[in-house]
Amino acid sequence: MNLHIFQGFGEVLIEVSAALLPLVVFFSVFQLFMLKLPKERVLQTGLGFVLTFFGLAFFLQGVHIGFMPFGELMGAELGDWQYRWAIIPIGFVLGFVATFAEPAVRIMNEEVDRETGGYISSQVMLYTLSTGVGLSIALSMLRILTGWSIWYFILPGYLIALFLIFFSTRTFIAIAFDSGGVATGPMTVTFIVSVAVGIASVTEGRDPLVDGFGMIALVALTPIISVLVVGLLFNRKAGNQNHESES
Repeated sequence: MNLHIFQGFGEVLIEVSAALLPLVVFFSVFQLFMLKLPKERVLQTGLGFVLTFFGLAFFLQGVHIGFMPFGELMGAELGDWQYRWAIIPIGFVLGFVATFAEPAVRIMNEEVDRETGGYISSQVMLYTLSTGVGLSIALSMLRILTGWSIWYFILPGYLIALFLIFFSTRTFIAIAFDSGGVATGPMTVTFIVSVAVGIASVTEGRDPLVDGFGMIALVALTPIISVLVVGLLFNRKAGNQNHESES
């Protein structure tokens, strides 16, 4: 079987080069006129750029030849099932697991853990974001099955988020809205969206362009709500502890 593994790899290299070149230029300018880092640090940074270049290139190539085609085929098979409602819990599991593989999610969780001194642990953040993304994928599958407008999910969702803001601390508000951004990473965008498009393409009365997309908007929303809810639980726990200490 001819897989054509490196078909189009040259174009991927050009795209990655164009994406990283401005970062290299900015670093070089700051190094020359402001940072003045020692030679060892410059070599380490240069090695980081090289590893990032090849990492992004191979990842994007894998997306083109593996993730997206497999996701669409998987979605088409799920869409042909007799018990189509089963794709809702399956969507939750896919979203939950995919979040574990998101590099941006792991980096943010470690930053939150370090900056809060372990008060908000990386494990709590990981499971919170995974649950939020899982719910968003499950809702997206429900939207494909029912044909409901995305406004029925987005508008109430942001109203809930705005309501929760009034009862949350500034720390959790900031973390929550950043969480919505990091959750929409390459794993979700490349694999889960392909699955949704595949399901919509074989579902009668559904348009892949209308019903298969819109998922990323939900993925960016539900982690915000989940982190804000966890923040309320943390604040309630802290309030109970303060009350016990005063008594």
